[in-house]
Amino acid sequence: MSPATTAANVDVAFARDDADLARATLRRVSVRLLPLLFILYLWNYVDRTNVAIASLRMNVDLHLSASAYSFGVGIFSLGYVLFEVPSNVILSRVGARRWIARIMISWGLVASAMMFMRTPLHFYLLRLLLGVAEAGFFPGIVFYLSQWFPAPQRARAISRFIIAIPIAGAIGSPLSASLLALDGRLGLAGWRWLFLVEGIPSVLLGFAVLTLLTDRVEDAPWLCDEQRAWLVACLQQDADESLAPHGVPLLRALTHPTIWLLALPYFLIDAGFYGYTYWAPIVVRDNLHPSDLVTGLIVGAIACGAAVAMLAFGANSDRTGERCLHAVAGAALCALGYAGAALLPTPVGRVISFAAASWGVTGFLVPFWCLPSMLLRGTAAAAAIALVNSIGNVGGFVGPYLIGFSKDRLGGATGAFLVLAGMALAGAMGLLVIRRHIAFARRVRISAPTGEPGDPRAIRMGQVRHG
Repeated sequence: MSPATTAANVDVAFARDDADLARATLRRVSVRLLPLLFILYLWNYVDRTNVAIASLRMNVDLHLSASAYSFGVGIFSLGYVLFEVPSNVILSRVGARRWIARIMISWGLVASAMMFMRTPLHFYLLRLLLGVAEAGFFPGIVFYLSQWFPAPQRARAISRFIIAIPIAGAIGSPLSASLLALDGRLGLAGWRWLFLVEGIPSVLLGFAVLTLLTDRVEDAPWLCDEQRAWLVACLQQDADESLAPHGVPLLRALTHPTIWLLALPYFLIDAGFYGYTYWAPIVVRDNLHPSDLVTGLIVGAIACGAAVAMLAFGANSDRTGERCLHAVAGAALCALGYAGAALLPTPVGRVISFAAASWGVTGFLVPFWCLPSMLLRGTAAAAAIALVNSIGNVGGFVGPYLIGFSKDRLGGATGAFLVLAGMALAGAMGLLVIRRHIAFARRVRISAPTGEPGDPRAIRMGQVRHG
């Protein structure tokens, strides 16, 4: 065998070893972090949205009109918005472990306290406090994942975390509906049992976070030295090749024009997301007239479809390296779904179209949340992610309130659905404009091994090409 052939074989062997190291490291990180973060977000969403199932009985007991109910569920988003950016800045400085634990314990206590509501004012106040308690959780985790997963794997990592949104619907809706059947036990209404029982796991999980979550790659005892070195080098390469500027001051990050342009389509589409979330059980009940339990099962089945959409969008976005167009496709599906829910003549058609709107939003979320970290890094990225989420969550007030207002004033939700369809379509068009930004016009892909043999960065996980 010639010396050249021997050298080539050695290079291939080194590349194969590095590929094995990359796979083993990312698998270890995924197994260690993603199941825990998934469970945290699942209960976050159960506690945030179980009011939709509770409304089937609670609205009568508290004498809530459609508009009053919509105001109460929406005011959660205003509390969330007020404290979103400060919360994420604190997380970036004190670490995710302690701050996420604080968030979870406080939101679990407030969620359980909703069992004591007696008047609409109590409802408004506790929903506002729930938003304050939860502020920073989602953008904090998105920022946290960007510190652990290289850019080409980030959409799939985010999708495996935020798939908790539809799974919370698939599990939480039937569970919440079954808890309504406890009506009268120990003199408590079923919806009070619902809030009590579903708030407790969040508190317990908050204490678990203190033990199970690791702040930084360098501090992970569950990775070997070689794995830590490879992942640190890979993330550093991502940073070196990124177009995101270094050392951007916090105030400048919050005034970055493209960050604000990102926030606008998120606001427009988030309105549709929360319109579905808080009104789905009532829309299903009013169109199909099932029992409470069957209503919960139907909403759960729709959520299973949303989970499939989320995984498909995330995987294909990573495979192609294209983020904006995938987000546009999700927004367009949301617009089409709301238009169908408004205009189709049959109850089943309206419910299916309403479901399609939720599938579009969940498909939109995964590629969209890969975009902010393409612009900024470090504390600036944490603040920018929080700002986008804050502005978007104003849509969490607007969307549900539009539907409640339409039902009270116009006798139905057709007008609100058409407005939400138009908003989602405008969001899709805005993303097409944003895609012209040079950072978003570039695609991330996994390429063939390069670099010096034996170098942990020989597997170029962060290499980019023009789209």
